[in-house]
Amino acid sequence: MTLTTGQETIVRGCPSTMGDDFQLNTTTLIRHAARTHGDQEIVYRTPDGGWDRYSYRDSYARVCRSANALRQLGVGPGDRVGILDWNSRRHFELYFAIPGLGAVMLQMNLRLGTEDLSFVVGHSEASLVLVDETLLSVAEAIAPHVPGVKGWIVMSDKPLSEIRTSLSPVYHHEDLLAAAEPTINWPVIDERSAYSACYTTGTTGRPKGVYYSHRAIYLHSTSLAVNIGMGMDDCTMLLTPMFHAQCWGLPQTAMLAATKIVLPGRYMVEDTAPLTDVIIAEGVTVTCGAPAIFQPMLNYIETLPVKPDFSRLRMLCGASEPPLSLMSGFHHLTGAEIIHAYGATETTPIVAVNRLKPSLKKLTGEQRWNLKRKQGLLVAGVDFMLLDDSDEEVPHDGKSIGEICIRGPWVTRSYHNMPDSAERFVNGYWRSGDAGTIDTDGYLKLTDRLKDVIKSGGEWISSIDMENALMGHPSVAEATVVGVAHPRWEERPLALVVLKPGHQLTTEQVWAHLSTTFAKWQLPDQVLFVDKIPRTSVGKLNKKVVRAEYGERYTKG
Repeated sequence: MTLTTGQETIVRGCPSTMGDDFQLNTTTLIRHAARTHGDQEIVYRTPDGGWDRYSYRDSYARVCRSANALRQLGVGPGDRVGILDWNSRRHFELYFAIPGLGAVMLQMNLRLGTEDLSFVVGHSEASLVLVDETLLSVAEAIAPHVPGVKGWIVMSDKPLSEIRTSLSPVYHHEDLLAAAEPTINWPVIDERSAYSACYTTGTTGRPKGVYYSHRAIYLHSTSLAVNIGMGMDDCTMLLTPMFHAQCWGLPQTAMLAATKIVLPGRYMVEDTAPLTDVIIAEGVTVTCGAPAIFQPMLNYIETLPVKPDFSRLRMLCGASEPPLSLMSGFHHLTGAEIIHAYGATETTPIVAVNRLKPSLKKLTGEQRWNLKRKQGLLVAGVDFMLLDDSDEEVPHDGKSIGEICIRGPWVTRSYHNMPDSAERFVNGYWRSGDAGTIDTDGYLKLTDRLKDVIKSGGEWISSIDMENALMGHPSVAEATVVGVAHPRWEERPLALVVLKPGHQLTTEQVWAHLSTTFAKWQLPDQVLFVDKIPRTSVGKLNKKVVRAEYGERYTKG
């Protein structure tokens, strides 16, 4: 028998005798881990900044209690439940408790402004939100704009009587767990059901929802474990925010591989010394993050009289290309390997990982370091195309540039409830908006971005949306926003503003105006008041000229 789906014909051969109807569920991962590796450790940061630990077995009992408590509040299959939290043990437990009920874990990005975060909660139709006590102000800011939320669950070690909040109705997470049973009969969930949802930070317009299936994250976890080489003797630190792109899939992968786990809680990029110290103390061998977090770690290590031995440490690095000085610095000082990787919210996210192929071991040291700048080898199970402006494929010769288009079992094929986004897909492939090459050895290299979107610290900032906001100020005649190179954040916004005759504005006033729709981290580092903005021959703002003129604004004193 043959079936035709889209552009492909599927051939059906002799039926197998396998349990192909056995559903791949996220609860399978933690149930097995607790049953077989129940004494494995999970180390977590406490609210007072200290550290504590418990076992897989103890964690699983709390997962079961969380699920039972949520079920008592009416959470069932298909319901959306939001989380406002740091990389805490409660957040980790909810990664399994919410999907285990057939519900959807809504990842609420703390870097979004009130307007966008309210949109995410409303668009997803979240019915409950769990919020860490330290983030009550964030929840209180969005609460008036999300009438669909029927309850707020505060996560804190303090009793509810000591917590002051305007949220209503409000529940206490630990009280709910104390009253719940520590065991549960998990439902068998159709593996195609969404286990989690994450919204892009938006290139233009509103954030777009990506809803990941149980099957997708299960297969992604298997792929990541293989490509990073994770096993029972590893220790995984979940450094990337758990509120975005499932912490790059490491929570589930760590459970699959039965590694020791370290949860750093809330931390500041400006103070990475405690994180580095715990990597040393707990023997972390796998972690993930961006150059913006790894560089301060290296700076701290340089001050240590005795350098740590990180010869087993693999540091999965994304969001932006890691500088060679960062990769070589970690290698020469500690023996750690920074592994460049590529992915996106839409791809769960890992679809390329930079490891050295055995056939390339003949490369010189300098050639190897240059190779490590590439995004990496395409992982098995995922297909890539490079398309030119006419949507024709270009060859994988390391020279021909095309838009990177991706499909696979953990790559989205649509955005949730956004039918007008069909242009982001072609023949089942997701259009990344990134331009790049693939060489004859299979290594992907990003060369540019197709749209004038700014990527700062791994998050997208829409220049068009910011320009429109600037133009909404009564004193602004013209405005443009471009991303220019930044030594720490890859890119930061730079705004050029032309004022109306007789009007005056300060940078602080512009920031105040933009802060009504943009988060603080999204605001342009500098606002330049100019007489005119370059335009093309057809009257469009010429951002290419602007970037050429101001491209070193943040890199040169």
